[in-house]
Amino acid sequence: MNFVFLMDPLETIKIEKDTTFALMLCAYFRNHRTFFLSEGNISIKEGKVSFKVTEVVPQKDADMPFVKKETSDLLEDNVDVVFIRTDPPFDESYLMSTWLLDRLPKRVAIINSPNGIRTVNEKLWATQFTSIVPKTLVTRNKDEFIKFLDLEKEVIIKPVNLFGGISIFHIRKGDLNAHVAFETLSNSEKHEVIVQKYVNDAKVGDKRILLLDGEPLGALLRVHAQDDHRNNFFSGGYAKPIDITAKDQRIIELLKPHLRSLGLYFVGIDIIGDYLIEVNVTSPTCLQEMNRFYHQALEDQVINFAEELTKKYQGSLS
Repeated sequence: MNFVFLMDPLETIKIEKDTTFALMLCAYFRNHRTFFLSEGNISIKEGKVSFKVTEVVPQKDADMPFVKKETSDLLEDNVDVVFIRTDPPFDESYLMSTWLLDRLPKRVAIINSPNGIRTVNEKLWATQFTSIVPKTLVTRNKDEFIKFLDLEKEVIIKPVNLFGGISIFHIRKGDLNAHVAFETLSNSEKHEVIVQKYVNDAKVGDKRILLLDGEPLGALLRVHAQDDHRNNFFSGGYAKPIDITAKDQRIIELLKPHLRSLGLYFVGIDIIGDYLIEVNVTSPTCLQEMNRFYHQALEDQVINFAEELTKKYQGSLS
């Protein structure tokens, strides 16, 4: 099969931690051809989708993770699987990629569904599940923010469309930087900001659970560095092994039918204590860290799922 990976530049890949690299390596070792597709290289020609791609051979060599082969136009008729793995922000260019990928024929398996990615903002979508998320306010109005802070005493404020812990503030009532933090994130009340009641279990860490077709694939705990409140790896956090609890499983069961109906097959959810915080659908990570903790090769399950999904789609159209 031909596997196309829409992803960030190859030069940014870190082979010891990058989930996309693990997926590409697995696909290659299962005798699939692997293609690198960068943003902006999807076209529609005479009604058919065309990709300007570079075929690559992934290898466990930190100095040369990929052997690049030829660059060519790959038409939709020759594509079996597309993995969307570009990092947020979900901007105009990202949106355009999803619209173009929507034009692919039904026989092509896309992980994750372009429509699903458009539907699920990673921070906003979870707010509908009020029984399992912290008390939350979404607003661009500073007065609303101050009322919420006065009531809850301690909050987290964060932007809607960033990732990796970027621009997340931990604010307590009376903090002198509360106003300026909100003004900065909202661009002086021009953009919505997410405000959530602070969950004390954040001091312990936040749990990342990877889901494959709505079922748990693996989990780990991300713990913040001593000089930061953010648990994200991009912000200096580190990983610890952890179990999936019965409470986690209840959250998963609640989300499962929604994720499946949206074609969101490979997803990362973030849980702090008993609360769902985010649902990551663009390029969920932490697979390699889980592999090391539990001595597994979880990417094999993901690629196997992609193979079976493709056979299912192609079989239904034959």
